[in-house]
Amino acid sequence: MNDADVGLLADACRNVRDLPAGHHLIMEGDNPDPVFVMLDGWACGYKMLPDGGRQILAFMLPGDFCDIHIAVLRAIDHSFVTITPARVALLPRAQMEALVEIGPTITRAFWWSQLVDQSVLRAWIVSMGRRTARERIAHLMCELYIRMRNIGLANDANCNMPLTQLVIADAVGLTPVHVNRVLKSLRVEKVMELSAGSLTILDPVQLAEIAGFDGNYLHRRLRKAD
Repeated sequence: MNDADVGLLADACRNVRDLPAGHHLIMEGDNPDPVFVMLDGWACGYKMLPDGGRQILAFMLPGDFCDIHIAVLRAIDHSFVTITPARVALLPRAQMEALVEIGPTITRAFWWSQLVDQSVLRAWIVSMGRRTARERIAHLMCELYIRMRNIGLANDANCNMPLTQLVIADAVGLTPVHVNRVLKSLRVEKVMELSAGSLTILDPVQLAEIAGFDGNYLHRRLRKAD
């Protein structure tokens, strides 16, 4: 995008709110207006099951829309909640429509964002259907690390990872106890360590091999730390 396009997007994100962790941006069944853009912090989208269980569907990091396409729906079919304190921009539906109508460059950028979201969702479906517990967790850590590095929030070995074992369990379809066992084994094997809100990748090659990770769907590849 050129400077004018970037300026239009920056102007559109002027309505900003600072929100605490655990704040629901929108609930299932609500009218999806406005669209939310994460400027700082983490959030997740999720569905609740009849038995009270939760399945996390996606993690939102700085720069992500909370489902860019929901503005065309009459009611949203899942919920979004902040995981950490967050700064969030609110874009009314009319403003989103105006941005799309301004020109093809911004429209293509929105399409690209949605297509990447769909690629991530497909990767998660593969994890839930075909990967072992160990592979699921390793794959999720690879994905989140790459996403953090892509936006300049990770170095060669570390990134913030403010996810509890319960949140990870809800994302990969396991129990917290099972997640704890997998994380412990990866730490003992000196592959990765998750503690105090930080992920340290000790052996990126081994972690990627465990996960069977190919980062093409994120447009970057996991590289070995120097």
